[in-house]
Amino acid sequence: MRTYDFAPLYRSAIGFDRFANLLDATLRNDAQPSYPPYNIELSGENQYRITMAVAGFERSELDIEVENEGLKVTGRKQREDKQRTFLHRGIGTRDFEHRFQLAEHVKVVGASFENGLLNIDLVREVPEAMKPRRVPIDGTNVQVLDRQAA
Repeated sequence: MRTYDFAPLYRSAIGFDRFANLLDATLRNDAQPSYPPYNIELSGENQYRITMAVAGFERSELDIEVENEGLKVTGRKQREDKQRTFLHRGIGTRDFEHRFQLAEHVKVVGASFENGLLNIDLVREVPEAMKPRRVPIDGTNVQVLDRQAA
């Protein structure tokens, strides 16, 4: 496995240490869990949806937590009192914990559970102060650029 030195980035760029740490964590050989299967969908210009197939789980057995620009989805299956004998067991109902790293200004706005699918809706809300602005020459009024109108 290769290792990368991000020291040159730290010497010439300010405020990108979080990005370098994210790259470093991605390059590590930490296997991302494949259970439960999920999709990440771009549903609008600044809107995203994570859909997780959580068949066999009830709403009360699922937990969604947002902390420090990270999203953690946890499923804890309650153990049954009655022992069952399966001839074939193809529906996975093991406990899971899946983490997603959220970019700056991405917020979780809602979640729904329907037909064995957990949908988590996210939106990127860029603050007004960070939007591009047009500065007129010899003028005093700075205008926020509307990228959608262009």
